[in-house]
Amino acid sequence: MTKIIAVSNEKGGVAKTTTALSLGAALAELGNRTLLIDLDAQANLTLALGFEPGESEKTSSNIMLDNEPLLNIRRRTEVENLDLIPSSSRIETSEQFLPVRTNYTTILQRAIQAVPNMPYDYIVLDCPPALGAITRNALAAAHLLLIPTQAEYFSAYALRNMMGLIRRTRESDNPSLSYRILVTMLDRRNRTHRNIHEQLRSTFGAGVFNTVIELDTKLRESPIAGQPITQYKSATRGSTQYRVLAQELMEYAKETENQQAS
Repeated sequence: MTKIIAVSNEKGGVAKTTTALSLGAALAELGNRTLLIDLDAQANLTLALGFEPGESEKTSSNIMLDNEPLLNIRRRTEVENLDLIPSSSRIETSEQFLPVRTNYTTILQRAIQAVPNMPYDYIVLDCPPALGAITRNALAAAHLLLIPTQAEYFSAYALRNMMGLIRRTRESDNPSLSYRILVTMLDRRNRTHRNIHEQLRSTFGAGVFNTVIELDTKLRESPIAGQPITQYKSATRGSTQYRVLAQELMEYAKETENQQAS
């Protein structure tokens, strides 16, 4: 069964796209056929994989606005087992036009379900830093919402709105939606970072990944090179930590499948 992971946080600058890119590449490196879907008008994920947002004739906006079949838009990347559905600025118009449509929050869910014999083990959705129509579609389609969060006050505070959206999504479109918080850009030397990290663990318990992503300048450099960190600097701390995250996610997915089967 294909596992669908939405990567989202209303707060910008929390390594959302870096996480979608690095986690997707780590999953692919571990032998999982992985599809990344860029749903952000800034198209940073598209850029980070070496594609110009304007060069693709069709993008994720065609799925949301024109009912284009999902697999018609995918692009092969230079990373084995990793494909991309690129984005462009046109997807911004979805926020304006989708809400007037019937059942608009499940367009992406239905597009994924319409693919016969889905050829991917994982689909990773990179959401915009907003809680509008596109993010609602991603959460309706996802099995798991991954919330990258800095160990800082404003980032942690933004989780309130995310929790509210999770509740509404469960009530309306996706009752089985789960979530996990991923602490990113952690500086263990910073007392505030350590304290907020401990508070997040105390508040959310098992809702926080055991893996943390620490500060690593190479993570900022890799998108400029058009490569995920696992290829750009394979031995760095960031690369290792995203591999560990991929392993933890795979174990979580396996446990979830076993629970559903029993």
